[in-house]
Amino acid sequence: MRSLEQVLKDGIRDIPDYPQPGVVFKDITPLLADHGGFAQVVEVLADSGRDDDGRPVVDKVVGIEARGFILAAPVALSLGAGFVPVRKKGKLPAATYEESYALEYGEATIEVHQDAFTPGERVLVIDDVLATGGTVEACLRLIRRCGAEVVSTTVLIELSFLPGRERLSEEQVTALVTV
Repeated sequence: MRSLEQVLKDGIRDIPDYPQPGVVFKDITPLLADHGGFAQVVEVLADSGRDDDGRPVVDKVVGIEARGFILAAPVALSLGAGFVPVRKKGKLPAATYEESYALEYGEATIEVHQDAFTPGERVLVIDDVLATGGTVEACLRLIRRCGAEVVSTTVLIELSFLPGRERLSEEQVTALVTV
């Protein structure tokens, strides 16, 4: 079996100047197309929702739109937990809570269903990239607003040249790879 480091190296490619000039997009589609590599990554992500004996310690796994969905749903299945999508404003059909946050190039709003969590539920947050931390921070506010407890946040890729980890300094954050 390949090492996790090799799986990530093989599965994440840089796309320069996408979606705009000066940005280097981290494309994970090669990883997603690699069954063995994707399965390995899902299990490593799921480890953030387990105790030292390998037992699940979370009730729900949150995926942040859009690539976070792809990663979080199989993690939830692996942990025997429910999956909760956190979506862009206007995409969820029932009553929602919303949080707005600043982006490098504007503002955005994310939402979660008001009944997505039972108070006291333990939650693992999964996303693809930690950049400035704004999206994750807003997501954590939503979860806590519902009365749930955030156990950990785990991301596939952390961009160390942006202040995401600093912004989330009070949180338990794990990244599989830091660039």
